[in-house]
Amino acid sequence: MENTLSDADIGAHLKTLRLAKAMTLDGLAGRAGVSRAMISRIERGEASPTAQLLARLCSALGTTLSRFFAAGEVFAMPLRRRQDQHVWRDPDTSYLRRSVSPDGMGSSVDIVEVEFPAGARVVFEQQQFDAGLTQHLWLFEGELIMTAGTETHRLEAGDCLFMRLCENHAFHNPSDRPARYAIILNRNRA
Repeated sequence: MENTLSDADIGAHLKTLRLAKAMTLDGLAGRAGVSRAMISRIERGEASPTAQLLARLCSALGTTLSRFFAAGEVFAMPLRRRQDQHVWRDPDTSYLRRSVSPDGMGSSVDIVEVEFPAGARVVFEQQQFDAGLTQHLWLFEGELIMTAGTETHRLEAGDCLFMRLCENHAFHNPSDRPARYAIILNRNRA
């Protein structure tokens, strides 16, 4: 059985992060460029945020999507079984995001598995992070056209692309088949 996150789970977690940062709805709205009303609806579980919207909110809160979807378990466990991995589906593109990495291990690396539908396209605007945050995209199946900053790359199965989070990113699946890939995010700013 999958550990799918509901809109209520997403909203409660967003509110917890916002309050932990001592940020008001208006403060988060101003930093993220998202209306106060939309953030309030998300926090109440009445709206499903898209990947782009959630990435903007995470950036304004000083975190990443990977950290947002981490469970924050009290007891660290080095093994995270597939059925315990959090799964989230983007309501806009229907892409499926699975948080693979075990939580609470103190690692600066997060691994995310993505199933990206045929023809789908997602654009992530430049995040408010420094250039020390990086990610690798390792394509297992299908094909992707990736734009990182000003460069565009066509990826085929087996290819791996390095990117910095401080750049704009556009993910596009030009084929009629889903693409499956891993994102390996490194938060180490050393």
